[in-house]
Amino acid sequence: MSLNYIIFRNLRKNLKNYYLYVFALIFSVALYFSFVTLQYDPSMDEVAESTKGAAAIGASSVLLIVIVGIFLLYANTIFIKRRSKEIGLFQLIGLTKGKIFGILSAENCILYFGSMVIGVLIGFLGSKLILMILFKIIGVDAITELYFSPMALVQTLIVFAAMYLLIMLMNYIFIRAQSILSLFRVTSTTEQQVQKMSAGQVVIGILGIALIVFGYILSARMFSGEAMDMQQLMYTMILILFSVILGTYMFYKGSVSFLFNLIRKSKNGYLSINEVLSVSSIMFRMKSNALLLTIITTVSALAIGMLSLSYISYYSAEAQAKESLPEDFSFAQAEVKDRFVAELQAKQIPYEEKHRQPIYIEIDAKEVMDDSLTEELLFSSVVSDSMVDNIDLKPGEVVFMGYGGAIQQLISIQEKGPIVLHGLKQTIDQQLIGTTKQGVLPVYYTLGTPVAVVDESVYRQLLKDLDPKLQEKMESDYYGVRILNPDQAEEAYDIFKARKLTIPNFSQIELKNNQIANMGLIMFIVGFLGLTFLITSGCILYFKQMNESEEERPNYTILRKLGFTQGNLLRGIQFKQLFNFGIPLVVGLSHSYFAVKSGWFFFGTELVTPMVMVMMVYTLLYSIFGLLSVWYYKRVIKESL
Repeated sequence: MSLNYIIFRNLRKNLKNYYLYVFALIFSVALYFSFVTLQYDPSMDEVAESTKGAAAIGASSVLLIVIVGIFLLYANTIFIKRRSKEIGLFQLIGLTKGKIFGILSAENCILYFGSMVIGVLIGFLGSKLILMILFKIIGVDAITELYFSPMALVQTLIVFAAMYLLIMLMNYIFIRAQSILSLFRVTSTTEQQVQKMSAGQVVIGILGIALIVFGYILSARMFSGEAMDMQQLMYTMILILFSVILGTYMFYKGSVSFLFNLIRKSKNGYLSINEVLSVSSIMFRMKSNALLLTIITTVSALAIGMLSLSYISYYSAEAQAKESLPEDFSFAQAEVKDRFVAELQAKQIPYEEKHRQPIYIEIDAKEVMDDSLTEELLFSSVVSDSMVDNIDLKPGEVVFMGYGGAIQQLISIQEKGPIVLHGLKQTIDQQLIGTTKQGVLPVYYTLGTPVAVVDESVYRQLLKDLDPKLQEKMESDYYGVRILNPDQAEEAYDIFKARKLTIPNFSQIELKNNQIANMGLIMFIVGFLGLTFLITSGCILYFKQMNESEEERPNYTILRKLGFTQGNLLRGIQFKQLFNFGIPLVVGLSHSYFAVKSGWFFFGTELVTPMVMVMMVYTLLYSIFGLLSVWYYKRVIKESL
């Protein structure tokens, strides 16, 4: 029997177990090659001008290398341990460790570089599709062509060849370090076996749940209106991360076993076959994988959270533009506005002008603000009700406009209550009668604070008693242009862009497009990195289940001989996989929900729809690996008798 025969025979034999590994490797190579190709694609020049897309994609390709590298090294560790008995048998029949290493290297070379060739080919064919998806997301109207980059190919070969050398180094160290006897005992010592629950594990279990809940409470209070300086905010965020990550590790190390132990005790030891195959197995195997599950859960939560936040910002782009800018076009200089409206008249585009002259004063709002930020007077812009549509106030009444988004979460203002307007020499008592999210001035004029709308008579009274120092800080005049026919808004924006008007000036469409382009690119990158991590982590959990199924094969043989059918055993396995894949998923989703909930308002105006859509897609894709695990267990159960 020649070594070549052994190599191809082993490769053919193990290929049925490696198919998911091969798929993940092909997918990783294809995605990496596509990403690197985008860096060198001439079509990206237009994206790079506005969003620095090539640099962002280049940085993401480095993260992609880290994710794929960790996956390949971990998967190789699992496979080399599974083949430990085979390596021991090779030594028993007289093969040296060098020849055994040569056999494994040849097998890996065929499998690895064969997958690389397929991955590069798929990446080349899919690069145009990926570029089209990117352009569609960020709203770039450009023609894409199939482009092959020799530089991208060389970069891909170098990266994955380096990973291959690391894998071979790991295999060499493993083979050299193991004796024949230890090779036959590797698989029997990899998993922690059944042990009695100790008092320490119970304490760890309770403490893990407590730390996670503590982190959630801190995240909910972080932006609840309580005053925090930057240093306090940083310490709070570090404490939240430490508490949740450590709590997650303790949850897997002790909480899962503790909870399932309570379930088992409630049954007084009388467990059904489904509970034996699911609850009892999970109790003692999950804590041996605590570190792995903690990493998977944490990174999953990070991926879901970042994708949710970027999608919230992308989804809210139009609504935010309308809230931030009261009119379609805004100008700080009358002559600039006049040149623009002259072009509109020439193109016969109907419009409406708005002129507002904000004044800047200090307001004592302690009675209507519920936090300690009101120890100092609130610096705010003031306009009269005659400058705002659909608002008619009586003397003494005030409405705060532009009170929404992040400012609403950071500063709590009551709907009604007394406030005091401070002029240079006198003060005016007023009554707050309400707040609205709709803005009346761009942030350029307000610095993010709400705008106080007062009666015309009060406005004129304040106008005669202004502090000159406060007026010097800000622009005093605002000119807005509203396009009466929405269908002509894009045509007006083309005029706005073509004339390159003197800044400061603002456009709702430009603000929306910039946010879509920037957040769309981030969403595209985070989405593909998250998809890569999902596939690699799902494969790792699947490989772990493959190992467990092979270890438990003798148990299935005994149960089948006792009369249990495949259906009886499979129902228990389905419950087991529901917990094995469901617990990390649910914990990851919970972490991401509280992380997003604590600061989503900095990114957009809509929380529920974007976050639910991201979580549903992630759950659906993640569930595929659970179904594949059930399918593999079904095959093992069928072959056990």
